[in-house]
Amino acid sequence: MTGGETINGVPVTEQQITAWAAEAEAGYDVDALKRRGRGRPGRGAEPAQVVALRLTTDELAALDARAAREHKSRSELIREAIAAYAA
Repeated sequence: MTGGETINGVPVTEQQITAWAAEAEAGYDVDALKRRGRGRPGRGAEPAQVVALRLTTDELAALDARAAREHKSRSELIREAIAAYAA
């Protein structure tokens, strides 16, 4: 392989490609594939709404720093802040 293909930064080998091709040629269990979850898990009984939010570089850096300190995602912190504000 000369293209230097990677998956998540890890080089893909010819052996992996050969194994994937053999697996595909053997066929897949369609029912097992359909059982897999699709997308992100739900947050409630109804679909969640995606809301775009523009932040400055400084705001985003502060949010990321706090998220790292609290071992949370950006989204978790934003949802917590909105819940506290709306309470």
